[in-house]
Amino acid sequence: MITIDAQDKTLGRVASAAAKALLGKHAADFAKNVVSSVEVKVTNVEKLKVTGDKERAKQYVRYSGYPGGQKKESYAMLTSRRGHKEALRRAILGMLPKNKLQMRRIKLLTIEN
Repeated sequence: MITIDAQDKTLGRVASAAAKALLGKHAADFAKNVVSSVEVKVTNVEKLKVTGDKERAKQYVRYSGYPGGQKKESYAMLTSRRGHKEALRRAILGMLPKNKLQMRRIKLLTIEN
């Protein structure tokens, strides 16, 4: 198990370290077509730093597939609705390869306050 302390670190730095660990790039037997058995635990997510104007300006977009079904949400709205855990989870998910192994890898992630 790899533990990452997010206190006083930026969102992107923590997300990239977690994504790298979930991919198994730290291991000598790395293969991109194999899910590593390493679990990643991120702690102190509530004390994560977001620099600049990202609280208001960063947008999360989702689309239902229907006309007029695009919804936008700012970082501040997402964290008030779902917490800082969800923002970090979405950042890590965006850094993982978009293939059949993505969901199996994200299940190895544990995020704690």
